Amino acid sequence: MTSWFDLGEGWTLTAVPHEGVLPDPAAALGEIPATVPGCVHTDLLDRGLIEDPYLDDNEDRLGWIGRTDWRYTRTLEGLLPAVGAAERVDLVCEGLDTVAALRVGGREVGRTANMHRSYRFDVTRALAEGGPAPALEVEFASPYRYAEANRQRMGPLPGAYDEPYQYIRKMACNFGWDWGPTVVTSGVWRPIRLHAWSTARLATVRPLVSVSEDGSLGRVSAHVEVERTGPGTDLPLTLTATVAGATAAVTLAPGQTEVVLDLVVAEPALWWPRGHGAQPLHDLVVELAGAGPDTPRLDTWERRIGFRNVAVRSEPDRAGAGFAVRVNGRDVLVRGANWIPDDAFPSRIGRDRYRERIDQARDAGINLLRVWGGGAYESEVFYELCSERGILVWQDFLFACAAYPEDEPLASEVEAEAREAVVRLSPHASLAVWCGNNENIWGHEDWGWKDRLGDRAWGAGYYLDLLPRVVAELDPTRPYWPGSPYSEGEGVHPNAAAHGTMHLWDVWNQEDYTVYRDHRPRFAAEFGYQAPPAHATLRSAVTDDPLTPTSPGVLHHQKADDGNGKLARGLAAHFGDREWGFDDWHYLTQVNQARALTVGIEHFRSTWPYCTGTVMWQLNDCWPVTSWAAVDGAGRRKPLWYALRRVYADRVATVQPTAAGLAVVLGNDTDEEWVTEVTLARRDTGTGRAVAASAHEVRVAPRGALRVPVPAGVAEPGDPAREVLTVDGAGERAWWFFSRDLDLEYRKPEFEAETRVDGSDLRVTVRARVLLRDLVLNVDRLDPGASADSALVTLLPGESHTFTVSGGAALDPAAVTAPPVLRCVNDALVNPG
Repeated sequence: MTSWFDLGEGWTLTAVPHEGVLPDPAAALGEIPATVPGCVHTDLLDRGLIEDPYLDDNEDRLGWIGRTDWRYTRTLEGLLPAVGAAERVDLVCEGLDTVAALRVGGREVGRTANMHRSYRFDVTRALAEGGPAPALEVEFASPYRYAEANRQRMGPLPGAYDEPYQYIRKMACNFGWDWGPTVVTSGVWRPIRLHAWSTARLATVRPLVSVSEDGSLGRVSAHVEVERTGPGTDLPLTLTATVAGATAAVTLAPGQTEVVLDLVVAEPALWWPRGHGAQPLHDLVVELAGAGPDTPRLDTWERRIGFRNVAVRSEPDRAGAGFAVRVNGRDVLVRGANWIPDDAFPSRIGRDRYRERIDQARDAGINLLRVWGGGAYESEVFYELCSERGILVWQDFLFACAAYPEDEPLASEVEAEAREAVVRLSPHASLAVWCGNNENIWGHEDWGWKDRLGDRAWGAGYYLDLLPRVVAELDPTRPYWPGSPYSEGEGVHPNAAAHGTMHLWDVWNQEDYTVYRDHRPRFAAEFGYQAPPAHATLRSAVTDDPLTPTSPGVLHHQKADDGNGKLARGLAAHFGDREWGFDDWHYLTQVNQARALTVGIEHFRSTWPYCTGTVMWQLNDCWPVTSWAAVDGAGRRKPLWYALRRVYADRVATVQPTAAGLAVVLGNDTDEEWVTEVTLARRDTGTGRAVAASAHEVRVAPRGALRVPVPAGVAEPGDPAREVLTVDGAGERAWWFFSRDLDLEYRKPEFEAETRVDGSDLRVTVRARVLLRDLVLNVDRLDPGASADSALVTLLPGESHTFTVSGGAALDPAAVTAPPVLRCVNDALVNPG
C-alpha cells in the first residue's frame, strides 16, 4: 500500500546567520510565511519586503539574497497517525534549490547539492523519534558562498560571465545572462511530499519505445526497478504492464528488484511531429502487487507514450557531414526555436503558462524546441504538451558557455543528475535528441580557453564520455550529440559550416543581417537578432518618463554587450544614421529583428535538403527585456512572431539572390505535391501596376523545394527606388525590394481606415492609397490585454487588409488607426518622430 502527503502548506521562512552574521537587509526580516513550491525572492516579494526585481534596476539591490542562508520550516503535526502504519516513510523532494540540509525533529535526514535532480530520504526513524509534532526544516546555504568556495578550491575556469555558475549544479542563468537578470535564488522550487509505503514500491520505470522498420510492430521494453522494505524482501511480487491492448506480466522472486517487461503492439498508430501526421498517445500502466490471489495493489506508474523511432542522420557526404533529425525513417525539415526558462523564478511557471507558450510555438509553425543548457530540465507538463502538439524536443544537458570542473563533488552530482533526467524524460514521445552542452566545445576551440586551461579538465569528459555512456545505457532509442555547435570527425572545427550543427553569431555581433546569405550551414542551431519587448511590457517594467532608447530603465533592461549600439548600427544600415525618437526606435528595431530572421530562415530553408533545419534564438523570455525573443517576457508576441509564422509555414515562397540572378524558391513541407501558378511581377510602387510580369506553372514535390529563375525583364528594375518584385499564387505574397529602405521613395502614409465591433473584438480594415510597408497595430499601447492577429503587412496602392484585434471592442477607433498604434515604415522615414 502506498500513500502520498503533500507538504505544500504551512511553511515559514527565516534568514539564518552564517558564522553569527546576517546581511543588513536580512537581519530585519524575522519569520515570514512562505509559499512552497517557491523561492526566497518570491516569498519576500509577496510580503512586500523587497521591490519587484523585474522593475527598473531593483535587481541590483537584491544581491544579498543569494549571499544569505535561509531556513524553511513547517510542522508535521497531524500527519503521524496517517503515516504511522506504514513500514517506510520517505521525504520526497522533487526540487531543492540548491545546497540544503534537511532535518526532521531536529535530526538531520539528508543533504542536497543539485537543483536539477530530486532526492528521497528515509525519515521513518526520525518521525518515530521526533515527538508528536516534529518540525521539518530545510536549510539552504548561500549559493554564492558554496560556488565561490568550489572555485577557490578547484581553481578559476573560463566562462562567458564573471559569475561562478559552473561551480554549482544550479540553473546557470540565475547568475545573469545577456537576456536575463541576476537573481540567485534559494528555495523549495518543486513539490515536496511524504511517501508512506509498505512491502515494496516502484522505484523507476524506464520504457524504451521503438517501432519495427516497416512500422508494423510497436515495442515497449519497460525496465522496472523495485525497492522493498525489510519485511517485503522475502515476498514474491507481481508486475503487470499494459499499453494499447497489449499486456505483459512477470513474477519477481523474493529479493529480486529488477525486471524487464516486453510488450508488442501490432500495427501501432505512429506518432509524428506536427505537419507530418497525427500524435496518438497511449496510456502505459505498470502495476506492482503481491504474488498471491486477491493481493492488494502496492504501487502504480502511468505515462502516455507514442510509438515512433527517432535518429540523427550525420553520414559524411561530398560537402562534409550533415545533421538531420529523422522520425520514423523520414528526415524532418526542422523549423525550430530555442527555449529558455520562461521565468527567472521557475516555480511560477504552471500548466497554463506552458500551454500558452507551446501553443504560441505551434501556431508560429515551430516543430522543434531546443531546451537550452543554461536553464533547467522542464517539468513533465512541458514535455507532455509538446507530445500532444507534435513539437519535437531537443534536450541539452545543463552545461552552457563555460569550462566546467570535473572534480568531486560536482562530478558525482553530474552523473546522478544525468541518470535521473534520462529516466524521467525518456517516456515522452516528443523528446528527440540528447545534446551534451551549449557552446562549450566551441568555446574551448575559439574563445582563448586553451591557453588559460593548459592540461586541466574542462568538461570534455562529460560530453565525450560520461553523457554518451549514460544515454547509451538508459535510453538507446534516442541519439546523443556531444554539443551545439558540434562537428563529427577528428580535426574538424566544432562550428564548421559544412559539418553538423552551427551557431551563427557574426550577424548581430558584427555584420548586417544580409550576411546570413553568405552562410551555408548544414543545420543552423542558433542565430538571432534583438529587439525590445512590446510597449506595454517595457512600460510596465520601466518607470522612466519619458521612455527613450537610452533612458536608465530601458538600458537596464538591455543585458547584451553593446546591445543598443548593435541595434543602432542595424538601423543605420537600412533606415539611415539619425537620432530616432522612442516611438520610431521601438517600431523600427522590431521590424529589423523580424526582417533579420526572415532573411536568415528563408535563405537556409531555400537550400533544403542541404540545410535540414533552423533553430532560431529564441522563442521566449524570462522577464521584460530587450532580447532575441519572438514572445516577450509578458507573453506578448513581437512582430518577429508573425514573421516566423510566415517563413515557417508548411508552404512558402521566397525570393533569393543567386550568382545567376534572382530566383523564386518554393518550399513544400507537406506530403502532397504542390501544383500552382505563380505570377512574378515587377511593380511601380507609386501605382502598384505591373511594369513587367511572367506566369509559371509549377509542381513542387512533397517535402521538396523548387527554384524558378526570375526572367531578366522582371528581375532588373528600371528604377530601384520606385519598384518592387512580388510573387503571387504561392500562399502569402513574397516581396523583393531592390533597394534599402533609406534609398526607397516612400510617400507619406495615405489610407482609409474602417473599424467594426465584432463581439468582444474589433476589426480594423486599412485600404492603402500608397505603398504601405510593414503595417503593425500596436494595440497594447491602448489596452495591455488586446492583441492583433497579424502584423508586418505590406500593401500596394488600392489593396486592403483587415486586422482582428482580440479583446479590442472598447478601444477608441481614432486612436487605433493613428500613430503610434497603427505604424508603418512610411511613418518613420517620411515623418520621423
